[in-house]
Amino acid sequence: MRVDSPKMAKVLLPSLTYQQVEYLIEQAETIRYKAIISLFADSGIRLTELVNIKASHIDWESQTVMVWGKGGKQRKAPFTRKTAELLKLMFRVNKVNGVSKNIWGLERRGIQIMLYRLQERTGLNCNPHTFRRTFASNLHRAGLDIEHIMRLGGWESLDMVLRYTRSVRFEESLKLYHEMRI
Repeated sequence: MRVDSPKMAKVLLPSLTYQQVEYLIEQAETIRYKAIISLFADSGIRLTELVNIKASHIDWESQTVMVWGKGGKQRKAPFTRKTAELLKLMFRVNKVNGVSKNIWGLERRGIQIMLYRLQERTGLNCNPHTFRRTFASNLHRAGLDIEHIMRLGGWESLDMVLRYTRSVRFEESLKLYHEMRI
């Protein structure tokens, strides 16, 4: 007798609004933490990708950072002018050089602890994957099509981007619903 595998629940996982990201940046204790949060939200990079960033990986002119993702795949991740300003300030304040293992002077666990403490203090979801969803969701809210989001975030399939933006689709549908019901 053959038994079907159980169906997994499709939970709407949280993403942050631009305002919530700004609040997290304001609440971060150091310029280094502010730069980390801003880069996470701007680029959707994974924790491992962030931890491995060296000064030479940053292209200030194109406002991108070279990262190596899952399976050792190389890609450029974008960041905004605000993140560039935070990174430059961090470089000056922390005297970042090319000798360190990474530009942060932190390992994976140190970044996780910082994010956990910020989450406890603010009550907002504050983990690398929430920032990855935030990246995709905010681009989708701004009207960028799924294919461009896929390229910018380093996803290999449109299905993955659709999973990451599922909460936005619900929010938009709910908004339309309420507009129709008024």
